[in-house]
Amino acid sequence: MQNEVAPQKHTSTRRQWAQRYTLGTLTGNLIVYGFLVLLFIVTFFPFWHIFVLSLNDASDPTYGQFMMWPSAFSLESYKTVLNDAEILNSIVVTVGRTVIGVPLTLACIAMLAYALSKRELVGWRGINLFFVFTMYFSGGLIPTYMVVRSLNLIDNFWVFIFPGLISIFWMILVRTYMENLPKEMEEAAQIEGANDIQIFLKVIIPVCTPVLATITLFSAISHWNAWYDSYIYTYNPKLKTLSAVLVKILNQFQTNDMLSTAQQLANEQRKMPVSSESIRMAVTMVATLPIILMYPLLQKYFLKGMLIGAVKG
Repeated sequence: MQNEVAPQKHTSTRRQWAQRYTLGTLTGNLIVYGFLVLLFIVTFFPFWHIFVLSLNDASDPTYGQFMMWPSAFSLESYKTVLNDAEILNSIVVTVGRTVIGVPLTLACIAMLAYALSKRELVGWRGINLFFVFTMYFSGGLIPTYMVVRSLNLIDNFWVFIFPGLISIFWMILVRTYMENLPKEMEEAAQIEGANDIQIFLKVIIPVCTPVLATITLFSAISHWNAWYDSYIYTYNPKLKTLSAVLVKILNQFQTNDMLSTAQQLANEQRKMPVSSESIRMAVTMVATLPIILMYPLLQKYFLKGMLIGAVKG
């Protein structure tokens, strides 16, 4: 009888522990998911609020109040923004610097990272320290401006490309990723008669897709959102980037002129009027949406590239 009672006690004890574990796991999951939902609401609501206001009629009495969707739908703000010559020109400049700057940045970073991933390189440690030194110490704004001016890049489109062509932090990510690749791949290619350029283009680059996609996303965001270099190095209005124009509009430097034109068009065509607030919201959405749409395309590479590229220091 004692032998029959003992297994029953063990079985009941296991069931109790299993129930406690299941209850604890469920509670933990609820806390985690609840926190994530709250974090999503906190981060997503400001963006949604701007989006709703940009689509709402500015003459609506409820404009600016809390609303989950437009109470009076209107596209007048977007029409006003997209009819503005300066904004259209800034979009062209921003798209141009992104389309040109991202591939050049990827090419330069990949080549530099591949060279510095070879520890047998003469002076490898000193060269790496030279590059890392620039991450912590810079010449400052005035010396940088003097260098840019001496290169005749003031009021030049290429001032958006050359000064920030290489990011040392991104290079370290790519270099670390390459250092973790099996050496047997390069050895096999060398046995087949491939030279260094062929190995780099046909062996290394294809397997570095995750980290290069991550750098692509970083670089595209950096170029698209850049405004300070446009503010410092360009005076020609035709070279202003979209973010620089957005800063001007948010500071109400151009809103009054745009509004007067918009009101004339509205009166002539009997359309809904716009306000300075609706214009700001519409410009913000125009500047934000394109770069946000890149995340779903590169999301599957982003986390993998960040984790593998940061295994070593």
